[in-house]
Amino acid sequence: MNDQQKPAIHLSFSEKYTDDHSRQYFEKHHRKKLSDRMEHRMAERALALAGKPASILDLPCGTGRFWSMLAADPQRQLIAADYSQAMLDVAAKVRDPAVVSRFRLLQCSAFAITLPNDSVDCIFSIRLMHHIGEPANRIAMLKEFWRVTRNTVILSLWVDGNYKAWRRRRLEEKRRLGGEKSDNRFIVPSAQFEQECRAAGFVIVGHVDFLPHVFMWRTYVLRKKSP
Repeated sequence: MNDQQKPAIHLSFSEKYTDDHSRQYFEKHHRKKLSDRMEHRMAERALALAGKPASILDLPCGTGRFWSMLAADPQRQLIAADYSQAMLDVAAKVRDPAVVSRFRLLQCSAFAITLPNDSVDCIFSIRLMHHIGEPANRIAMLKEFWRVTRNTVILSLWVDGNYKAWRRRRLEEKRRLGGEKSDNRFIVPSAQFEQECRAAGFVIVGHVDFLPHVFMWRTYVLRKKSP
């Protein structure tokens, strides 16, 4: 994506997803069999909470890790989008061609989705929001999701109130004292994030935790309120 195409809000870490890095991303998650199964189970529960939507935008889709699950409903209309064209290219190569053919592929930013208002029943956004450290940027992204979805949003992020978050806070403090840079991954207090969702025009349907009181990953299901 060139400078003229970049949205007003741009996250520098998103430039790292070159062809080689995208392939490494696929191989890393392909090796993590247990955590991948658990994350799929969490996503399936969130889809059920969202009412098994008839059309879904997978953003960011990465290398298509959830495509087979999302395509399990043969009638579901599917769009997959990512900021990185390399991610889309790798996904199209490594996934089952029959599954790939179900998706319309789209390169765009989550801050500026190149779709009209009310385009899909659900936006499915896994492993993106934990990269957004500034509350104003999270709200901007949520507002863009509000614009594009007709009904629900499913998204994951890191929340506080668990053992891994406590460990992460200690690591962040050690890095800060050592003068190290942030790795662009952030814990958000759950109460704060839920308020940001309401500020962006959503009600919270519910959430699914990866492993309660232990892991940071939480997946929220949000429903769009009328303006």
